[in-house]
Amino acid sequence: MIDLRSDTVTQPTDDMRRVMAQAPVGDDVLGDDPTVNALEAFVADLLGKEAAVYMPSGTMTNQVALRSHTQPGDEIVLEAEAHIYYYEGGGPAALSGVSCRLLPGGGGVFSAKAVEATLRPSDPHFPKPQLVCVENTHNRSGGRIFPLETIQEIAQVCQRRDLALHMDGARFWNACVATGISEVDYAAPFDTLSVCFSKGLGAPVGSALVGSAGNIAIARRFRKMFGGGMRQAGMIAAGALYALRHHRERLAEDHENAQTLAAGIANMEGISIDSASVETNIVNFEVPSQSAEAVAKDLAQLGVAVLATGPHKIRAVTNLMVTREAMKDVIDAIAKVTSL
Repeated sequence: MIDLRSDTVTQPTDDMRRVMAQAPVGDDVLGDDPTVNALEAFVADLLGKEAAVYMPSGTMTNQVALRSHTQPGDEIVLEAEAHIYYYEGGGPAALSGVSCRLLPGGGGVFSAKAVEATLRPSDPHFPKPQLVCVENTHNRSGGRIFPLETIQEIAQVCQRRDLALHMDGARFWNACVATGISEVDYAAPFDTLSVCFSKGLGAPVGSALVGSAGNIAIARRFRKMFGGGMRQAGMIAAGALYALRHHRERLAEDHENAQTLAAGIANMEGISIDSASVETNIVNFEVPSQSAEAVAKDLAQLGVAVLATGPHKIRAVTNLMVTREAMKDVIDAIAKVTSL
């Protein structure tokens, strides 16, 4: 099976498995796991921040960040189709008691001017704006990149209005590789960042929340409260550390494969795709005259797994498990199914 459902389907490489099996471990909640400590120090340094805390998932790192920056009754500002709002089970309301002020975005991107315009005045009738969230790359828009210049402008608004700024960086590594911008420069405007190891990098488990020492100390309490304290986590942290050291640059291969796929189906009858929107490793396309679920089922019969994300919309995500040679088979399968 050529599995393009998500980059979360990646599995540890043989070298990664060997490193994981040999990792020294301890009790992470007590601060005794040397491999977790090494991972946290490495990722914090890589992003130019003071500290990091390892957690089981990106949803947890995002939700811990929200809880760390806000109080119940506050308001957060984010794009209308942001993962934090769309795919995290109502976490902002359930776990932090905050309301979401949603901004329309083009490709998941919104402007500093839009943030400024939506901020409520200081008035007891209104929730207090406290946090702005950026998603980079943007999942539902097909891995679109949030420009650093726009982020810097948003950060200036946040500084003037005394707001915190958080990045959901589940595919932050993809944005860095695609743009050539260093991790330190891309991370600089943010108070906190959530970064994932179990998508394109291919580690089996985990994300980290990165920020100042003070922010991360607060986050550790909420990690424990939310059930994210882990014990001998060094075995999985070793996979994440290996992925950070060895798999970041290879994300360019995934981007090239996504471009190959997009170009290969762009002129097919029965396919609608905006090839210019394919900036990293996610390819969204539509089958206007067919059911996306039926097309996905037929593709699975031909050995290609994709996700139907709407009545006529399909998502394919290139990843560590998919070779350049496999793209031809994928393109051939799509041509066969959509021409029926």
